[in-house]
Amino acid sequence: MREKSACFSGHRILPIDEKTALEEKLNTEIERLAALGVQNFFIGGALGFDTLAARGVLRLQEWRSGIRLLLVFPCREQTCGWNKKDIEVYEAIKKQCDSYIYLQEKYSRDCMFIRNRYLVDNSSYCVCYLTQKRGGTFYTVRYAGRQGLQIINLAE
Repeated sequence: MREKSACFSGHRILPIDEKTALEEKLNTEIERLAALGVQNFFIGGALGFDTLAARGVLRLQEWRSGIRLLLVFPCREQTCGWNKKDIEVYEAIKKQCDSYIYLQEKYSRDCMFIRNRYLVDNSSYCVCYLTQKRGGTFYTVRYAGRQGLQIINLAE
């Protein structure tokens, strides 16, 4: 399964003036990976880049069969502190995905890192939006590189 799988990692806060262009690049990359035989798209369900990626996979599913959106949540409490609109988008994506799992029941200091490692460990490609050399996305992309994944940084 890993050779036919890709994961996504990116910042939660995206520059508003770049969002449309980023979404277009992301959709093009999702289509390219599907054309290469990628069928499983693992996404962590966070705000920002993860939400754009999930919407892109759902769009592709409308016209291409065999594509699966697999959500990997760090814990059941992921949306604590989110606003109502973001929770509604999260729930709508969750209802449309092919499957989802919670890696932990409760939030812990390392639950996001556990989620990120799970995404990488089950993929051959890592599509990212990395603009900073710190934080969860930086950690995930660095880990993906060490695991031999092909890294596709849409910020470049």
